[in-house]
Amino acid sequence: MNDAVIQLLVLAGIALFLVIKLKNVLGTRTGFEKPPIAPASRTPEVRREFEVIDGGPDRDITDFVDEGSESAEALAAMKAAEPGFSVSEFVGGARQAYEMILMAFENGDLGDVQPFLSEDIYEAFLSVISDREDKGLRIEASFIGVRETTLRHASFDETDKEAQITLRFVGELTSVVKDADGTVIEGDPNQIKKQRDVWTFARKMGTGDPNWKLVATDE
Repeated sequence: MNDAVIQLLVLAGIALFLVIKLKNVLGTRTGFEKPPIAPASRTPEVRREFEVIDGGPDRDITDFVDEGSESAEALAAMKAAEPGFSVSEFVGGARQAYEMILMAFENGDLGDVQPFLSEDIYEAFLSVISDREDKGLRIEASFIGVRETTLRHASFDETDKEAQITLRFVGELTSVVKDADGTVIEGDPNQIKKQRDVWTFARKMGTGDPNWKLVATDE
């Protein structure tokens, strides 16, 4: 074997060694490989700022009457004249007053509810009670509950600060009329009947007297 052949074999061996070494370092790639995707940059969180809008609708009013109505404006004027006034609290108190006054009238004893009655209403109720007594009649009633309360109308006089609120009540009760002998002449003690009334309460706002008075009744 001459020197040229020996040199060629040596060079081939060196080339093979370099190829194997290079494969061990870089690894082997097969087919089409996508280049690595750089990690997406983190998008900074957007902080939402919510603006609080003043002067929105007063739910204490719009829960009972239409926004922008005459009654809504009157109720707003009442709250301006007396910041502690709450429509929802008034309606809740009126429901209780309705039961107290109605049962006092049915039972013929207005003593406890007189502070909540205007002079005219007190005299009218008293007249009916006296007429029943003159005829020897008495009523036995049991209140079941108020099933519906609707605010029908509200008004406010800026001059004298008098407020008036009209409510419609639908109550349920049992009631019988008995004569002097105790005989039932009207009604059924086991039958629940509906009582529908439209009552108007009035009060001067901003005064020391917190009591509303019943000033008008209707059906």
